[in-house]
Amino acid sequence: MTEAADLGSFLKARRAALDPRDRGLPEGATRRRVAGLRREELAQLAGMSVDYYTRLEQGRARNVSDAVLDALARALRLTADETTYLRNLARSQRRRPVRRPQRVRPEILQLMDAMRGVPAMVFGRRCDVLAWNALGGAIAFDFASVPPQERNVARLFFLEEATARGLHPEWEQLAEEVVGNLRAAAGHDPDDPELARLVGELSAHSAVFRGLWNSHSVQEKANGVKRIRNPVAGDLVLRYETLLLPDDPTQALITYTAEPGSESERNLRLLASWVAERPAQAALRAAGG
Repeated sequence: MTEAADLGSFLKARRAALDPRDRGLPEGATRRRVAGLRREELAQLAGMSVDYYTRLEQGRARNVSDAVLDALARALRLTADETTYLRNLARSQRRRPVRRPQRVRPEILQLMDAMRGVPAMVFGRRCDVLAWNALGGAIAFDFASVPPQERNVARLFFLEEATARGLHPEWEQLAEEVVGNLRAAAGHDPDDPELARLVGELSAHSAVFRGLWNSHSVQEKANGVKRIRNPVAGDLVLRYETLLLPDDPTQALITYTAEPGSESERNLRLLASWVAERPAQAALRAAGG
């Protein structure tokens, strides 16, 4: 799918998600055939002609101004992440990202290795898992047992759904976040062939993924709380932080910490002790590609 088609699909999805009554619009003399706002209604809210908005949805508008994008974001009531996605799609028509094989710098690997009591991992573009420390590879998925080309959070969540559900009691919420992260990545590089193949594979094998992807929900990696049912240490409630690496913003260092004095902190220490007793698994792992 081209970036113009992605932009049109996103606008249609967000327009369909709006309730006319929330925007103070009348139901009209006739029943609406589709959900959401009509094109002419959204165009009016955004302060543009119906013809111009139609060209936007059909991918026939070029060099869309920031003022127009801001007006659309307000009319569609987009979140901050969705607004960024909209801007990325519009601007991708004027640029082509440079795709290079992703490697984690040795200094980042050394940093993660020094974080003995803190689970840490590095994600790349498309939610690929590029590297992790020993504890990061023990809190949920065992990345070392997964072939390098399959080390991807979205693949593990949707193609290994039974395992993922067992590890994550809030799987539905996390699944939405994973798809939102993947959709955000698509905004940065809509023509990425590897991303297109991944989305095609997941859509073909997971109805849940297909539905979430078609909803066009967008969410950038950020921070929050994750609940994990670890098979060794028991329940873990961990706060995660996402730190974009300045020399490659498509790579993100994710760290997990437990509330001091909590049961999760005690369980995390237990898991760290268990990991330390497994010398074959204790070394820092890094995936190629």
